[in-house]
Amino acid sequence: MSHARKGIAVACWCMALLPCFAMGQAALSPGQLPGTMREPMVDPVRVRVGHADEKPSGDVTTAGYDLLGRDNLVIQAAVDYAAALDAGPADRVVEIGPGTFLMHDSIHLRSHVTVRGSPGKTVLVKAPAATSRLLVDGDFGEQQVTLADPAGFGVGHGVAIWDDAVKHFHVTVARIAGRSGSTIAIDLPLRGDCLVKRAATASTVFPVVSGCDIEAACIADLEIDGSRDKNPLLDGCRGGGIYLCRAHGTTIRGCTVRRYSGDGVSYQQSNDVTVVDTVCVDNAGHGFHPGSGSQRTVMRGCRSERNGEDGMFVCWRVKHGTFEDNVFLGNARNGISIGHKDTDNLLRSNVVRENAGDGILFREELPGMGGDRNRLESNTIEDNGAAGIRIRGPTSDNRLIGNIIRESRQGEGRRQTIGVAIEAASGDNQLERNRIDADEPVRDDRRADPAPLPTGRR
Repeated sequence: MSHARKGIAVACWCMALLPCFAMGQAALSPGQLPGTMREPMVDPVRVRVGHADEKPSGDVTTAGYDLLGRDNLVIQAAVDYAAALDAGPADRVVEIGPGTFLMHDSIHLRSHVTVRGSPGKTVLVKAPAATSRLLVDGDFGEQQVTLADPAGFGVGHGVAIWDDAVKHFHVTVARIAGRSGSTIAIDLPLRGDCLVKRAATASTVFPVVSGCDIEAACIADLEIDGSRDKNPLLDGCRGGGIYLCRAHGTTIRGCTVRRYSGDGVSYQQSNDVTVVDTVCVDNAGHGFHPGSGSQRTVMRGCRSERNGEDGMFVCWRVKHGTFEDNVFLGNARNGISIGHKDTDNLLRSNVVRENAGDGILFREELPGMGGDRNRLESNTIEDNGAAGIRIRGPTSDNRLIGNIIRESRQGEGRRQTIGVAIEAASGDNQLERNRIDADEPVRDDRRADPAPLPTGRR
């Protein structure tokens, strides 16, 4: 074969291989998603919600809205629609325009969906509650109750049901799925026996934003007004202005919760939750309530002010969290309360000021169940109503490093007169390089015959 013919043959052979090379390049793509016949998409899904008489502004920058309305129904429709468009890792975002939206039920978050308002302009207002005693016992597992006064209990409204003994996680929070005269159906079974003889009660109270059994949702730039004076209290184990339960990897960013009849932000049994730049003010319960086994929390740049209980109540089994650069100011109990199996957390560079009780309280627990192995570093704890830091029970192995603990008021206004109070049953806790300015810098009741401790800066 001549050289020319050989060259032509090689060229043809290479051209024949081009589709194979193309297939090889395609093989480098991500591949199809499990259970589908398509690859993941990357362009975001966006659904815009707003009032007909408002133009999009803030983060909502497009020319118009996809859905129009003024209550929870239109927001929920957008969230459910976005959730159904599952194309892989692409963002699914519901953008809510400026204005007030009346909430007769929660926004029920969905996995991998972001709900974002217009900063400072999107306000979700909790509707006034209807409340009634039950006429007939509501039995555990039952999905209907009969009301003495059914006025105001509309189909689709959120509802909570409890009695004098059914409290905390046993309170049922559901939606009204149907109604027949004075009997309402609910979409979840009752979590406890709600008995007429124990003042069984139903009320249209619920979290304004709720995420249960989901993952990787996001709530951002929402203002929540809980209408505290028009709603009975809902326990933080089952409610809050923003409430999560088994909502792993969810983010709360740039939100404000005010005047909710319960906790501002409560999340339970939820790992890897991030809460940043969020404010809880004038709520009836705790400002923030991480609890029930929630691990690896990151809470940063938040503010908890003038709430009816603790600024932050670190509930049970909260572990390996980071709480830093937050402010806990003027709350009606303690600035921060930590206790039952709450271990291995970092509390750093927080400001804890002017709370009615202790600045930071380690609650009394049984041996082996205390708030152990936590690190409190570079916090400013000042002008609270009792001790700056109080350690109760057999709590041990905590490190208090480089904190400023001080009382700056004079005369009768001085109430944080003890810097660190270590009660008799406490274990071994380390104090290192703290600056303490109090009448009694350290009161250590573990000593059988305590020697007088110096006053002033330490």
